[in-house]
Amino acid sequence: MPAIESGLLALILTGVLGYLLGSIPFGIVITRAFGLGDLRRIGSGNIGATNVLRTGNRPAALATLLLDSGKGAIAVLIARAAVGEDAAQLAAFTSFLGHLYPVWLGFRGGKGVATFLGTLLALAWPVGLACCLTWLATAAVSRISSLSALVAAASGVVWMLLLGQGQMAALGLVLAVLIFIRHHENIRRIANGTEPRIGKKASQDQSAEQ
Repeated sequence: MPAIESGLLALILTGVLGYLLGSIPFGIVITRAFGLGDLRRIGSGNIGATNVLRTGNRPAALATLLLDSGKGAIAVLIARAAVGEDAAQLAAFTSFLGHLYPVWLGFRGGKGVATFLGTLLALAWPVGLACCLTWLATAAVSRISSLSALVAAASGVVWMLLLGQGQMAALGLVLAVLIFIRHHENIRRIANGTEPRIGKKASQDQSAEQ
């Protein structure tokens, strides 16, 4: 972790702002804007980009992916510019937490993978890029979004240490643990061989996503 140098009030405000940004349910906003209905009643009911993809609307899924990752990145960049590096890591955590447990949806949110990647890209872009490439490589081989997310999350701390960002390792570990917790049902289906492949529509599969 970086040295805590910022004032308590500044850190509290940073944390709250990060959480509120992370809580914005872009998946629901985008699917409604595209006339696709309520995302919570589609596929797994999850609010992430993979479930949006199950509607068959790739532009909507891409928009959700970019916005969910962007809100984490923006929270980090604002915190760093306004307060400092300690606040940036706090904003990364609270924006991620906001996506998982958004106040606007009764604390029932997504699984955080896009927001996780967005925060890492903003905190240290080489680490974020390495995690994105890890996700893509795993997805290319397995065609399973949740498995790709788990591998990318697990690799985060490794990339931080290898790329000289050890001060982020504690944060990376906490985020990875939360991703694994949120993917517990996916892990069970992966073990059973019943986890769906990327791109299946909601009518083809009703299982969980990120």
